[in-house]
Amino acid sequence: MHNLRRSSKRDPPPSPTLSFSRFHFLIFHFISSSSLSLSLSLSLSWSPDVFSSSFIALCALISNYTERNTATDYTLLFAVSNSQMSAIKSPPSSKLFTLGLVSAWYSSNIGVLLLNKYLLSNYGFKYPIFLTMCHMSSCALLSYIAIAWMKIVPLQTIRSRVQFVKISALSLIFCASVVSGNISLRYLPVSFNQAIGATTPFFTAVFAYLMTLKSEDWLTYITLIPVVTGVVIASGGEPSFNLFGFIMCVGATAARALKTVVQGILLTSEGEKLNSMNLLLYMAPIAVILLLPATMYMEENVVGITIALARQDFGIIWLLIFNSSLAYFVNLTNFLVTKHTSALTLQVLGNAKGAVAVVVSILIFRNPVSVTGMAGYTLTVLGVILYGEVKKRSSK
Repeated sequence: MHNLRRSSKRDPPPSPTLSFSRFHFLIFHFISSSSLSLSLSLSLSWSPDVFSSSFIALCALISNYTERNTATDYTLLFAVSNSQMSAIKSPPSSKLFTLGLVSAWYSSNIGVLLLNKYLLSNYGFKYPIFLTMCHMSSCALLSYIAIAWMKIVPLQTIRSRVQFVKISALSLIFCASVVSGNISLRYLPVSFNQAIGATTPFFTAVFAYLMTLKSEDWLTYITLIPVVTGVVIASGGEPSFNLFGFIMCVGATAARALKTVVQGILLTSEGEKLNSMNLLLYMAPIAVILLLPATMYMEENVVGITIALARQDFGIIWLLIFNSSLAYFVNLTNFLVTKHTSALTLQVLGNAKGAVAVVVSILIFRNPVSVTGMAGYTLTVLGVILYGEVKKRSSK
């Protein structure tokens, strides 16, 4: 745990190890498609006056960002009741709309992952707790704008103190998952990080059995064998293996699964269920409150160091703002894709998304990979696919 010791006030700000302009050229045009795709998709269902102004503002933002910088790395899956979903207006079904949503979902998910890796590893911004707090601050602000002002979904209120305590518990687990995942990106390549993250079904099954004594069909447990075996093989063949990063990544994956199980236990009654956007609206501010003392103690003087970095390269500020905004769009696009595609389509897209993230990260960061490592990751993905197929058949 020596990697999490308190920073010295006299420590000089870290210097970037990868030029900002090079990374901007490679990643900004990839990520910007997230906002453009989402804008085009939503424009099919919103009023022309509202969305024309939004789209113009988006283009102005991208143009301004590009002019300033050309010279110079959380998904919530929540139960939604039928009454809540019916209250949300469904956009017209069209291939263009669905394609736009999927493109935005892929771009925002992969984009925030790559930006997290770049900031925490290549750029030298070694403050994962502060970065997570920036993400949660952005999610809190943009969630309020999307729900209270733009009316993307109806506002759902917290009805009791007990419900608030339950949401706070989920927020604590969510913080642990995101912070651990960001810490792991400092030490592990994105490709290996995604391989470990693919084992979420294994931890979900374990926690579901331990906490609810709910057992699955024997065939379901058999499909989890290649999931775990693949990660073991990938770990043995990973050229950039780091034990501390591996532990943090496993912890993040386990916490993500634990949140899913705990949520199913705590928010069970019809009156307590919240759709993912409203749950994020309440969880994000609680997460900021939880993360603030942690970053002040464990990442002392991080604000001063960030200001010092900005004086050397103001691009760090734009990266933090853009990265934090993408963290919110990950949740927004996941909610929309979940609503407008079938369970089978979502499962296939989710499995493919991890593979796309691996390929893109290798092309951008050029981290070394081995045949053994890729074979292990492939085996894990195949196990996840089989697991999903068995779960789907058993639920019929």
